[in-house]
Amino acid sequence: MIELAAAEELEAAEGEVLAVPVLTDRVWGPGGEWVAERLGGRLTEVLDEADFDGKPGQVASMPTPDGFPFGRVLLIGLGDEVELEGIRQAAGWVGRRTARNRDVATTLHQVDVEGASRAVAEGFLLAQYRFDRYRSEARPPLSSRLRLIGANAAQLEEAERGRIVANAVVLARDLINEPAGGKAPAAVAELAAAMAEPRQIDLEILDEAAISDLGLGGLLGVAAGSERPPRLLRLRYRPEGAKVRLALVGKGITFDSGGLTLKPGAAMETMKTDVSGAAAVLGALQAISDLGLEVEVVAITPLADNMPGGGATKPGDVLRARNGTTIEVLNTDAEGRLVLADGLVLAGEVEPDLIVDLATLTGACHVALGDKIAGVWSNDDGAAQSVMAAARRAGERVWAMPLPDDYRKNLESDVADLKNVGASRYGGAINAALFLREFVGEVPWVHVDIAGPARWPEEEHYQSKGGSGFGVRTMVTLAEDLADRLAHDGDPLG
Repeated sequence: MIELAAAEELEAAEGEVLAVPVLTDRVWGPGGEWVAERLGGRLTEVLDEADFDGKPGQVASMPTPDGFPFGRVLLIGLGDEVELEGIRQAAGWVGRRTARNRDVATTLHQVDVEGASRAVAEGFLLAQYRFDRYRSEARPPLSSRLRLIGANAAQLEEAERGRIVANAVVLARDLINEPAGGKAPAAVAELAAAMAEPRQIDLEILDEAAISDLGLGGLLGVAAGSERPPRLLRLRYRPEGAKVRLALVGKGITFDSGGLTLKPGAAMETMKTDVSGAAAVLGALQAISDLGLEVEVVAITPLADNMPGGGATKPGDVLRARNGTTIEVLNTDAEGRLVLADGLVLAGEVEPDLIVDLATLTGACHVALGDKIAGVWSNDDGAAQSVMAAARRAGERVWAMPLPDDYRKNLESDVADLKNVGASRYGGAINAALFLREFVGEVPWVHVDIAGPARWPEEEHYQSKGGSGFGVRTMVTLAEDLADRLAHDGDPLG
């Protein structure tokens, strides 16, 4: 585990690497002038050679002369208007460029932005994430210590909160990146139990018989083609004094073949990622508990394989969801909304103040918003604004999408209450959101389609290629905001 530690002021510090921020046009951030005074013209030469002027994402590395207290100086571009996400990404570049240095020091946390120390810890720790479980040969060790130059006790405590959030994202990333063969629904339930047991989290694991007794026909229908039986997890974090209840529902398809509406082979290669909604919910709950936030959280994750076995649901079959709604299944690859339907009904039964679901739900949303932005739909403007504000603070990009009532006719079935897909491929993400709305009643609800950003396409700043853990940080920030608003305004949704 990487140690987070305070260090002396620059005048007294020393070590392997020192990372300092630089703004556009080489305006020095904290610690920069100290470095410039001691390295003089050689520093300017290095910056000129690297064509470095302090734009976001730029990194310049300089070996230092004998007698300098650090073996290397890393200059990190922050740009003009520094925001929290810029600091988080800059810390990510530091973590990425210093992964083979055991001891790293920085002044990034001294940038005058509220929450900078937490952002530095999150960015640095997440940048050094690896999924090495299946590698035969170990890669070089990672950093063992990040020292925050001149940090006071409050800044160090804030950085430790960043570690808590980073650890939660790592839990989600590990679950997403785990091959499907290693994460049957029962195995995910075991992981959840290991997470919940040492914490103030109650966990109920529903097996196939209990799922049937509850009338969760959507979940049973999706799981019918797999030899690995489904599970449904209900977790509850209920701190003393909590006066607001947040329900989180995460789609947990542990592998998605498409069912009998079989996906092309290439499209299946990344379908272990379809558990990302459940992974984000589990990670968020871990962090919310570890941070001791005064918000009650109920988390529900339906878990199933979607496979084309002999018992699989067939196109044209009708399923009955928990609330009695009947659903004609015309496309078995539109399975996420079927398991979420049951999960959303269960979430509504606990009478929450807000329901948020996270799901890699539609390729249509991925097409619309690309690899790095999630779509947001809601039946309540205040709830939507709360989630989007939390996402901005957390550094996870989302975009508000429409929920037009007149599109509801696209879901009308000839034989059941609803069909699970529209008549054409157009507006697929909207149709999916409208489908989900049928199962939340009057409770404020926000649907976050993370089909794009759940799987990061490249290595950059604090993101690793593969499972991203997208949604964990937004849900943690949302819980923090709800608790804060309740304390100050008496209205958690503002």
